[in-house]
Amino acid sequence: MIRISRTPLPPATLTSMADHTDDVAHAAVPGKRARELWRHTTVRKQVIPVLRTALADMAPGLERCMYCGDNQGTDIDHFEPVRVNPLRTFDWTNHLLACSLCNSHLKRDLFPLARDGTPLLVDPSSEDPARHLHLSLAAGVYLDLTDRGAATIEVFHLNRSILVRGRLRAYRITRPLLSRWRDAVERGDTADAAGWANAIWEQPTADVVHAMFHQAAAPGAEDIFADQTETLTLLRDPVIRGALLRVG
Repeated sequence: MIRISRTPLPPATLTSMADHTDDVAHAAVPGKRARELWRHTTVRKQVIPVLRTALADMAPGLERCMYCGDNQGTDIDHFEPVRVNPLRTFDWTNHLLACSLCNSHLKRDLFPLARDGTPLLVDPSSEDPARHLHLSLAAGVYLDLTDRGAATIEVFHLNRSILVRGRLRAYRITRPLLSRWRDAVERGDTADAAGWANAIWEQPTADVVHAMFHQAAAPGAEDIFADQTETLTLLRDPVIRGALLRVG
């Protein structure tokens, strides 16, 4: 899971969403009204396509799920479920792009809370998940740094075997891709360099690439990349960091 930057919506869409929220707030049964409006033809034709386009632009890689980072994001997920808080059904800050597995089969209406009532799931659009989750590059698994990290791993099954295999593969593949990008830059072949940059960032599990850059600049990097001296040098190269981190 990686940090997602939320983009603004068109004013007309925000106005429409605010009107729907007001409708829900004044309904006798807010949850029922929220679900009715979300399924309404007008909303599905005018609001949801705009949300989906914006979320797809925000998503990592090729429109990947903002939770697992592996599957294509097909669903608009309400981070705080409609059942829990119907007033956030049309709140732009409450929408994330998710795959059907993470959204419909794993998270569903789950929204665990800490004892003080604060959410335990990590919202990658409002904070840096790295505060709560550490990706072990060598093992391909997430380690929890906080209770919120532990809850997020549990709800989304972030260490299911298929994701672990994908991360290990991405870690293996990214290393030669970095060398190919550097070689293209040194040859002055900007088109080829752009192609390799896209190959790096558009592969599934883009969280692996983010973790590699982040951990290369962190204390203990020499131990993390003990058998990958050349890779560490590439990840620390200011030219590579300046160019590829902007792309990512």
